[in-house]
Amino acid sequence: MRNNIILTVVVVLVFAGSFWAKGLLDRPCDSVTGNVRTCRRIVSTAPSITETLFALGLGDRVVGVTRFCNYPPQAKTRTKIGGFLDLNFEAVVALRPELVVILIEDDRSRQAFGKLGIKTLAVCHQNIEGIVDSITDLGRTCGMEEKAETIVADIHARMDRIRRKTATLPRRSVMVAVDRTFGCGRLEDVYIAGRDGHIDRIVELAGGRNAYSQGVARFPVVSTEGILHMNPEVIIDLVPEATAERLGAESIGADWQRLAGVEAVRTGRVYVVADDRATVPGPSFIRLAEHLARLIHHPSACGFATQLHRHAKPQAAD
Repeated sequence: MRNNIILTVVVVLVFAGSFWAKGLLDRPCDSVTGNVRTCRRIVSTAPSITETLFALGLGDRVVGVTRFCNYPPQAKTRTKIGGFLDLNFEAVVALRPELVVILIEDDRSRQAFGKLGIKTLAVCHQNIEGIVDSITDLGRTCGMEEKAETIVADIHARMDRIRRKTATLPRRSVMVAVDRTFGCGRLEDVYIAGRDGHIDRIVELAGGRNAYSQGVARFPVVSTEGILHMNPEVIIDLVPEATAERLGAESIGADWQRLAGVEAVRTGRVYVVADDRATVPGPSFIRLAEHLARLIHHPSACGFATQLHRHAKPQAAD
């Protein structure tokens, strides 16, 4: 139980940034580059950055990653340099990097590497626009412009297709549970996607609207009373793959049946999505958007607590 909560806190900090940091909410999501001339040895300081680097074909140049970087599988073989809160600067220096890629909100690392004379590239992964821009920035910095253009063009084309397919459909209220305690037979410690974050934007892109409309926290924890008050029409339950394999979709979905008064539960529109990459704001966000578009607008495609939904190879909404 406590492990889930600790992991969620790390997810919030690593994937979405420290939303409590001074002035962060007012900071524009622009890339900031150092005077980088070469990048044959690259260190990544976040899972979303690692995913982007490998997507660009730069995996063979990545020499260091955080302990949370599990995708693609090759990333697991790279030297670990800690995490967002406990980055090991000595380990980074020992790797002799020519470029360290950081999140734009990571002022501590930016200043530290600047004093060490190590070039950095800061990218914004707080929203969809920042994710896409980071692909272009990394491609330009590391000499992979053509690959970056191809990836960005594909993402834009798929985004446009989702918008066309969902333009005339009702924008149902959607609650996305990003983490909670599993295996206790009830809903407990439910963290959801709040406003001003990349998952909120993905829900909007998929033709829905975030059921959570209060506050500015990116991943607030909500009670059962809070869920009843929001009364979402659709609930997306993002579940770690290992948890889904261990407990099964039937057991995971059964937890929600205690909230029979919630519209999504009453109408059988609670969907389990088992994919560890779902909360990582990297290039694969478009696959999650396509999958959510289908779930939000095509309820007949998936039954409540009867099938484990993955978006490993999704299709856009028909």
